[in-house]
This record gives sequence, structure tokens and C-alpha cells, in this order.
Amino acid sequence: MGRSGYTCVRHVFCSLNVFVWLAGCAILGVGVWLRLAYEGYTNLLPQYSLLSADCSFIAIGVITFVVAFFGCCGAWFQSHCMLVTYFSLVIFMFLVEFMFATLAFVYRTGLGAFMVDELQKGIRFHYNSSSKNALHNLWSHVHREFHCCGVQEYTDWYNINAWPKEQWVPNSCCISKFANTTGTRQFGLANSTDCGHSGSPDMWYQKGCSEQVQMWFLDRLHIVGIVGLVVAFIQLFGLISSMLLFCTVRHKRSGQTYKSYDHAS
Repeated sequence: MGRSGYTCVRHVFCSLNVFVWLAGCAILGVGVWLRLAYEGYTNLLPQYSLLSADCSFIAIGVITFVVAFFGCCGAWFQSHCMLVTYFSLVIFMFLVEFMFATLAFVYRTGLGAFMVDELQKGIRFHYNSSSKNALHNLWSHVHREFHCCGVQEYTDWYNINAWPKEQWVPNSCCISKFANTTGTRQFGLANSTDCGHSGSPDMWYQKGCSEQVQMWFLDRLHIVGIVGLVVAFIQLFGLISSMLLFCTVRHKRSGQTYKSYDHAS
């Protein structure tokens, strides 16, 4: 590689990794903030606490921070070891992403059924109608945001541990015209009357939240695709650039002289 080409790739690669490093710091900061400010409010599956939003943000932030650190420092200090480490980490991340995406596609039906079952177990065994219960506040937010009730339907709330032998639903399942808002808000939620205990399904949202969330996701699938393409491009560029850089650094240290390609030879 010519000197000008090597310098250009090195500077672009270093600048890109500085940006990714800052993004990693931001994601990590969001995860820590969620952990401290809304502990327990970010997980619909209490039995799988590591899958909560705060833990996910922290994990993604730490991984991004570490990988970008090796890339940026390796390019800036022209460290062969750090560039090889960066290359290996990105290869590993790409393989893990590909494996999870493939498994999720192949077992999408079973995975969907598993998620529905686990969400229903969370409602049945971990829900508490107290306003201090994180799961209560989180489900209330989901109900009001997506105009839904339960996982598949409102009957998911029947006879749960919070109200055994009762066919009730949370008040957040009430259709807005039947809910009497008092103005007191916590975590973006409003207190309402006990229409959820009225036993009148006509006053409740009829659709389950799994269907509504799925439709919301499909409507924004193009955004997911764009984000996926950007991440894939950054990883591919990082792989190619780091390989060029660590190969060049290795040859430079071996005492070879670099010259631009001579078209006349």
C-alpha cells in the first residue's frame, strides 16, 4: 500500500472508531441511567433479569467501548497487536450475530411461542397491583401505549396470583373513554378507576399486546433494516481496514520500504 493510501485509511479508520467509541460511551451511560433510575422497570420477564433493557444497554455499551478502543488505539499508535485484537473481536462479533440471526429465523415460531409463554408466566407469578411494583408500571405503560391488554388477550390476566379466583384485568386495560384520569402520574402513567375489576370485557382493550407490538415493529421494519445495514457496513469497513493496517505495520517493522504502485513497471 502506498504511503498516502495507508495514511488515508489509518485516519478514516481512527476517526470512525472514535465516533463508535463515543456511541458506546453513550449507550453505556443510558444503561447505567436506566439501572439507577428505573431499576426493575425495564424488564417484562422478571425470571430473566439479564434480558432487561438496562442490562442489554450496558452489555452493548461495554462491548462497543472495548472494540472501538482497540481499533482507535491500534490505528493511532500503529500497534500490530491491538489491530489484530480488533480484527479478531469484530470477526467474533460478526459470527455471533450471524449465528443468532440464523437461529432466530429457523426457530422463529418456537421462539415466539416461548416468549409468549414466559410473558404469561411473568404476569401470573410476578405481577403485583401495587404502584410500587415495577412490573405493574411497565405493563401499564405497554397497555396504554399500544392500546392492548395481556399478552395474547385480556384473559391472560384472569386468576393470576395477584387476584386468585377473580376475572379481573389491570385498570390500564380500560379503554380511554371508560378510564377516569385523576392527573397523578408516575413513570408516565395515570391512575384510573377500577373498571378493570368491573368484569365487563366491553370496557377493555380486546387485542393482545403481542399482536400490537408485532404490528408496530413491522411498521418500522425499514428503520431496523437501515440500522442493520449501517452496522454491517461499519463492521465490514473495520475488518478490511484493520487487516490492511496490521499487514502494513508488520511489513514496516520488518524493514521493508513502501512505495506506491508504479504503473510503468
